[in-house]
Parts: sequence; C-alpha cells; structure tokens
Amino acid sequence: MDNIRNIGFISTRIEGTDGVSLEIEKWAQVLERNNFNCFYFAGKSDREPCKSMIVPEAFFDHPEIKEIQEKCIGSTRRTPETSAKVNKISDFLKSNIYKFIKEFDIHVLIVENALAIPMNIPLGLAITEFTVETCFPVIAHHHDFYWERDRFIINAAKDYLDSAFPPKLPSIRHVTINSMASEQLSLRKGVSNIVIPNVYDFAKEPEKTSSKTCSEIRKLAGIKENEIMVLQPTRVVPRKWIERAVEAVSLMNLEKPKLFISHAAADEGEDYFKRIKNYSEMLGVEIVSLDKYIGSERNVNKNNHKKYTIGNIYDCADIITYPSGYEGFGNAFLETIYHKKPIIVNRYSIFIADIEPKNFDVITFNGFVTEETVRNALNLLKDNEKLKHMVEKNYNLGKRFFSYEVLEFHLLDLIKDLSLKSC
Repeated sequence: MDNIRNIGFISTRIEGTDGVSLEIEKWAQVLERNNFNCFYFAGKSDREPCKSMIVPEAFFDHPEIKEIQEKCIGSTRRTPETSAKVNKISDFLKSNIYKFIKEFDIHVLIVENALAIPMNIPLGLAITEFTVETCFPVIAHHHDFYWERDRFIINAAKDYLDSAFPPKLPSIRHVTINSMASEQLSLRKGVSNIVIPNVYDFAKEPEKTSSKTCSEIRKLAGIKENEIMVLQPTRVVPRKWIERAVEAVSLMNLEKPKLFISHAAADEGEDYFKRIKNYSEMLGVEIVSLDKYIGSERNVNKNNHKKYTIGNIYDCADIITYPSGYEGFGNAFLETIYHKKPIIVNRYSIFIADIEPKNFDVITFNGFVTEETVRNALNLLKDNEKLKHMVEKNYNLGKRFFSYEVLEFHLLDLIKDLSLKSC
C-alpha cells in the first residue's frame, strides 16, 4: 500500500450539504488521517482550488448535460445527433480525467455515484472508457442506482446504462451503502461488492451550539424560546415524504405550528416544494426554509456569508422529523443521533433492513402519522430523564455501528487490495 498516496475523488458535484458531498468529506477525513492526499474532479466544487479540477460539463445541471438527459430519459428513441453529442462530451471529459490523473499524480480514483445514477451519462461513459483503457484502480462508491428511481425506467439509453452504470471491470472495486442495494447489484449486474454504510465521527463528541447562537437562529426562524422547534433536515424532494412531517406538526396542536426545513428545493425542481407549501397552508402549518442561513462546516469556517452549520440547526431544534418513503441509507438519521436529538422516522425499507435491527430507540410510524405517534413525541419532550437516556443510548449505538472507525477498516482494506492487483 506504500505505492498509493494520492487519492482522486470524481463526482458531478462536490459542494454543499447533499448526501454524496457529505460522504466525500467523511471519506477524505479518514484518508487524510491515514496520510493520504485527496484531490477532487467535479463540475462544481467547494474544495481547495489547489487540490481541485473543475470541469463544468461534469455537473449534472450543465445546460448540455440537461439537454442530453431530456433526450435520453423519459423517451424510447435516441437521435443520431444526441448520440454524437454524448460521445463528444464523453471524449472531452475523458481527456480531462487523463489530465487530472497526471496533474495530481493520482494513484487511486474514488468515483462517487457517477457510475450508479445516470445524472450525467457522458461522465459515466468517460470514467468507464478511461478505466478500460488504463486498468486504473478505482473504488466505485454507489449511493443510488438508476433502477431505484422511477424516472429512469423509460429511457433511450439502455446501452449506456448497461455498460457504465455501473461497469463490471477487473480494476474496479464496488461499494454500496446498504444491504438491499448490494443484493440488487449482484443480481442485476453480477458485480461483487461490499457494504460500507454512511458514517459519522462518533468518536469526536459534537461541539455544542451556544445559547446565544440558538437564540439568534430562533429569532431568524421566527420562533420563541419556549416554542417547540420541529426540524425536517433534508432536501425538498418527493421521496422525502415531507407531507408526513407537515401532518405531524399539525397534529401537535401548537400555538403557532411551524415546520423548519434545512435544505433547498433545487435538484428536482420547484413543483414538489409548491405542493408542500399548498398542503401546509391547508393544514394551518407554516413552512420555514432555513437553507439561506446554512452552509457546510467547511465554508462557514471560511467566513462564508452563511453563518450557521447544519449542526447548529440540529442543536437548536427540539425534535427531528424523518418521514422518507425511500432513502439510500439515511444521513439525516445519523446526524440526528450524533447531535443527540429525538427523531420521528418512517420505517422505510433500508431503515427496516439495516438500521432498526441495531435497536435504536426512536419514534417510528408505518407510512402515515397517527395521533399516537405525535402523542409519544410530545410526551417524550416533557420527560427529560427518558429523553436523555434515549439520546445517549442512540449515540453509543451510532459509535458502535456507524463510526469513522468502521469506514476506516473497510476503506484501508480496499486500498490495500487495489495495491496488490491489476487487470
């Protein structure tokens, strides 16, 4: 393993507080504490410029990439012009990957989701072709597969999906984030893989947000000190089932019912956010968006215009809602456990398979919120001793099963394996 020192991450976007970017940060921290150097290739990046190569066409929201998506996904026929454009951009991206490898003397690539979900088809093809041409050692870290998303079922890109999402190549080691994805990857593609769940640095106790900062945040959010602050710490996308969080707040019968949402509604359009706003108005619940105040810890510490981290928001909240219908794993669940907050969670499939068996003490519901669910939550908030016991138990379980040390064990083993083998 001594011959491997420089690790290159590739993704469509390495920026902000989306799940993939957060996991990249965690993997990089584990690698760097083991004396590896990390570098970044993406369409958008907030990492150090001296360690990054930004190629706009790698971003899934680049105009040409969006045009390709519109022509390839949701249609059953692809024109020769579209195929030519895919090939042209793929070749351009591949040439830049070669430059990235040379400029930063990269020894191993870690591809983050770009070989799993076809948000940028040319990028996936470019990485695949580069790997075929070079037998370069690659760890493909898969967060979401295209077969897990309804919008990719109808497509005119089956040849691309079969060959590159993900590819089955001898120099690639595949990592999934949950047991169900692992099984499906093996069944559908015949690809062996290991499961590395999302993690958090549980060995490092969270820094507590000061009461002064919490007062500032509550004032910005328009909530009094003695009012219950219910936080939905996710992006606003349909699979998050935010309607259920709105219903939970409505059933709490608060004086001024509000649901606070931490992330923006950007990646999948504004229609769902409008639907949530309309629904909340019908139930008499106010939606308060906090994303304009929140930056990643990396950027807030650099005097970014955003003043608060997501950790600050967790600390100031009283209870967390996590009503998702589907999650690849559940970053917000781990964040909640780390920040020692109670959580109301829908029993989504991965929660049932990979998290619930660990015996976390949380408030659950099955598909829809009931009065009993809300009553349990409100009773818990009134019982400080029970609440403290619950969050401490959950923190210790997080440390045992979803810590950096768990990631470190598997990741270093993968790199060692890659150092010993080639095509």
